[in-house]
Formats: sequence, structure tokens, C-alpha cells
Amino acid sequence: MKIGLSGGGRSPERMIEQAQKAEADGFSSLWYASAVAGDPLVAMALAGRATSTIELGTSVLQTYTSHPSLMAVRAASVVAGMGRPGFTLGIGPSHEPVIESVFGYSYAHPGRHTEEYVRVLTSLLRDGAVDFDGEDFQVHVPRGGAVPDPPVPVLVAALAPRLLRVAGELADGTILWMGTAKAVEVHVAPRMNAAATAAGRPAPRIVAGLPVAVHDDVDEARQTAAAQFAGYGMLPNYRRLLDIGEADGPADAAIVGDEAAVTAGIERLFEAGATDVWAATFAVGEDRKASIARSRALLQDLANRP
Repeated sequence: MKIGLSGGGRSPERMIEQAQKAEADGFSSLWYASAVAGDPLVAMALAGRATSTIELGTSVLQTYTSHPSLMAVRAASVVAGMGRPGFTLGIGPSHEPVIESVFGYSYAHPGRHTEEYVRVLTSLLRDGAVDFDGEDFQVHVPRGGAVPDPPVPVLVAALAPRLLRVAGELADGTILWMGTAKAVEVHVAPRMNAAATAAGRPAPRIVAGLPVAVHDDVDEARQTAAAQFAGYGMLPNYRRLLDIGEADGPADAAIVGDEAAVTAGIERLFEAGATDVWAATFAVGEDRKASIARSRALLQDLANRP
């Protein structure tokens, strides 16, 4: 099974150690939020140079705050720093309260903005050039720009129909957060796979990210998840996906229970169409260290199964 974990640490040194251990333990990937280390890309490049096989991906970098030309350059810099394949660029438009209230940009057309952004970005990453005139972006970069070698796969944080089409038609897939097995099965996989097929592209990746905790008291685990992840249930983008997935909130979407229950929950994600699972472990109970260790032990076992 392709099982990944959340990446991050208090220092680049800690992030390097984390990546080395995750690789040694057989995990396929680490996924870094945009706020990790302020901007995770430098630390990811260092971690990538200190490892050899583990995939390091962003989950996700905001589109509104970085022009696609700059994002392409940033991605190429990480590849150069790593000196090997394994960097994956996850991007997304974030959320209205962040983009409008914090940064002061208009969030009136996130679908249009992201589709144009992906068209520009993927052209630059593929060809080192773009000639694009859209409603949100007018970008003209002559051929001869730096093309990352090895190539950089692009995943789109796609929750609604338009961006699922974009993820299948233009990008390499999607990275989800708060998408249950039901949501993957009835909403994400059918739409994105159909778009990829229509465009003559390979089957896209579906990286399904959910909170995970191995804990015998399911009620306690869900109460902890409800408190820790409550904010996601109030954001409209996630709220729609939770509703499609028949989850009342993040606590219901979380995969919790004993080893057998968590194994079954992760297996259901793959059966629904996920190609990868990003297991965001969280601690339950007084002994936080032991809680995380128990969850990681199970995930490591799953990650090393054929």
C-alpha cells in the first residue's frame, strides 16, 4: 500500500531526520503544508538530498499568493536541490476567509483562477514556455526557460466538479483533505478519471488525506478529532466534500479505532479509488507519544505490505 505521512518539523535538521526515518520505515511519501517552516520548500530540498526514494510533496501551496511563473521556478529549485526524482507539487486556491480577509485578494472566481493557473504552470514545467491570455492571467514566457529535470508532477486540491476536471485533464491528479471513501467513490474518482480519459491522459492519482488514530475508545478518538479538526468543517469547500462523503464533520471523516478498524478504513479508501493514502496521525489520550507510536506502527505495517 502507498501510505504517506504528514511532513514537518521545528527545524530543517528535524525535517531531514523525519524524512530519513520515514524512508527507512517504508513509507511512500511525506506531505508538507504550506505553513511548515514558513515555506517548506527549502527544507524539503534538503530532506530530499538526504534521502533517495521517498516522495516529498506539498499539501498544498496556495495559488493566489504565488504567480504561476514564480511557482514553476520554485519547483525547479527544489528539484535542483534534491538532485533526484521525488518532488511533487500540490497546489490549491485555499479558502475565501484566507485569501480575502488575510491577503486581500478577490476570491470571486476560484475555479476559473485555478484552471488558468494550472494551464500556465503545467506549460512552464513541461516546456519552459507559455503563451496564455485568460481572464485572470496573461502570461507570455518565450521558449528557453528552465524545465525541471526530472519532471515535477502537479496535483490539484480538487474538491468540486470543475477542479476535478482540471486535475484529470491538465494535471497529474488530486490531493484531498477530508474526502472519505464514499466521497472518493461517488464524486472524486468518477469525475477525474472521466476527464483524464477524455483528454487521453494516464489514470490520475488520488492522494486521500484523512486524520488517523489507532485507539481502542472510538468515542474518545472522535471527540479528540472533533476538537482538533473542527475548523475544517466550517470551511465551505471542505463542508461540501464532507456532505458528499456522508460525514457530519471531520470527526466522522477521521479513521479511528483499533488496529483492525483502522486497517479496514484505509483499505476502503483504496477500494474506493484512492491511489495513495496520506495518514495525518493525531494523538488521543494522556500519553500522546504512545498514541502516535501505536498509529505509526500500524501504518508502517500497512505501508510494507505487498
